[in-house]
Amino acid sequence: MKLGFIGLGIMGKPMVRNLLKAGHDVVVYDVIQENVDNIVEAGAIAASSSKEVARQCRIVITMLPNSPHVKAVVCGKEGVLEGAGEGDILIDMSSIAPGASQEISRSCAGKGVKMIDAPVSGGEPKAIDGTISIMVGGDKAVFVQVYDILMAMGGSAVYCGDIGAGNTTKLANQIIVALNIAAVSEAFMLSTKAGVDPSKVFDAIKGGLAGSTVMNAKIPMITGRNFKPGFKIDLHIKDLKNALETGHEVGAYLPLTSSVMEMLQNLHCDGMGQEDHSAIAKHYEKITGTEIK
Repeated sequence: MKLGFIGLGIMGKPMVRNLLKAGHDVVVYDVIQENVDNIVEAGAIAASSSKEVARQCRIVITMLPNSPHVKAVVCGKEGVLEGAGEGDILIDMSSIAPGASQEISRSCAGKGVKMIDAPVSGGEPKAIDGTISIMVGGDKAVFVQVYDILMAMGGSAVYCGDIGAGNTTKLANQIIVALNIAAVSEAFMLSTKAGVDPSKVFDAIKGGLAGSTVMNAKIPMITGRNFKPGFKIDLHIKDLKNALETGHEVGAYLPLTSSVMEMLQNLHCDGMGQEDHSAIAKHYEKITGTEIK
């Protein structure tokens, strides 16, 4: 099948590679030409704009940083809706505000384009090995129609409800991940300050109730002093900002989210916004003057 893909960042490039491995022809576009050149070498076809991608493909996937980027790429000049036709499908896999998904979907409906929101979780490693978790909102019939395409990139794809439900689910996911990293950082700072080897603590607790995918992924990074981004601090700030704004809109109480947001903002101000979100540990290290290692 010929698919369009717009947004070739940390997640987008490996997702396209998995679509190519599954036998799809993929037409791609990104504002950074180097990203396009990189994925064309893997077998993708370059387009000159988002509009051109939509002209060539009945199904277009977007993987972009935030709500304004998706709105511009879909609804703006030279955007997807300028090239799309009646019955085409937009799969937005960006992590954006649920309200923005609903707004963009209304614009799509005005052109006869069907849209689902399908944000993902798992970061770069799972994008590379094709095991990301995909959370979907929109028309269930469209979800069923594109399920095999989603599963070419992911280990699971779960229908969550109407348009925006995918991104609401993703916000819940991002709250849990951020709080989990903060809890791990706090606990392992305690063990470090108490003179107990963090690696021994990790081995002792990872198989029990405190064990988690987050801890398994992030403790080796923290203790190994490897903060190369699989998911950047600045992107997690974006997600928690969307979570807090959505919480305010619907009347949800999110005090722990607010606390971790302040940690992330502090790290951003210290110039660490492009580091992996495991760098939440550095917030604790800054306060205590002690490295977790």
